[in-house]
Amino acid sequence: MTNILKSIFISVFPVIALYFAIDSVIHLIDHGVSYRYIGRLIISLSIVTLFGLFFVKPVARTDANLKKYTLPIAIGFLISLLYGGVIEQDLNGSLPGVGLFLGWILYIRWYSTFKDREKNTVIKVGDRLPELELQDSEKNNIHTSKFIGNPSIFLFYRGNWCPLCMAQIKEIALQYKELEKRNINIVLISPQPHKHTKSLAKKFGLNFNYLVDQGNKVAKQLQIFSKNGLPMGFQILGYDSDTVMPTVIITNKEGKIIFADLTNNYRVRPEPEIFLKIIDQQSL
Repeated sequence: MTNILKSIFISVFPVIALYFAIDSVIHLIDHGVSYRYIGRLIISLSIVTLFGLFFVKPVARTDANLKKYTLPIAIGFLISLLYGGVIEQDLNGSLPGVGLFLGWILYIRWYSTFKDREKNTVIKVGDRLPELELQDSEKNNIHTSKFIGNPSIFLFYRGNWCPLCMAQIKEIALQYKELEKRNINIVLISPQPHKHTKSLAKKFGLNFNYLVDQGNKVAKQLQIFSKNGLPMGFQILGYDSDTVMPTVIITNKEGKIIFADLTNNYRVRPEPEIFLKIIDQQSL
């Protein structure tokens, strides 16, 4: 139930923010200065800017609390509530600003986070990676034992629809020459349909392993499954409602896990330089 609410929230919240941004601009143009509308505009524009940039100029990670957005949102909230409610004596008119601010807090503290990832009992540094069965873009079965013999980076990503995932993969692609020097297997795994994985492989054109976790079988096996993790409405693009929590696993040439990142915030992810550092340390 929680993930269904999150799925609805992340699809609706930016749209509501966009509506209030447009409404505030129109009101200020038509009626002049109004503190409650100025505060509301600062909040809504900050929210719209964040989500707009995710798709226009994707980043692989952010800080957990999005400080550079949270500060203006907090200022807008105070303007809307204190000046709009006290000076203009229109507390009801300040409520949209209050609602947007509370929505932002929910996004930061509730939507962005995953619970209990530290309780994972399967992915443990020092243990051997379990044998996993996946599919390539042509639906041929692939077993992870085929990657034993060289270090491997297994990146579980939510799908092509996720801008942070795409930015993270792009970062790894930019490190391709360094990865190739070390004979590192790059294994990109998603539960998305095969056609989307084919599209991703075509986009980068690099010698990576683009694999599909059909029905999230492996995600469940590794305890990184995210039921109803897809934003509501993205199903029309051909994605299933269930997905995977972003996860990075690095194994040595014997197939033993030497690094695992089970982030508890989908916006907080490791730098690609860390991957090279971990593997280089194992080679010493």
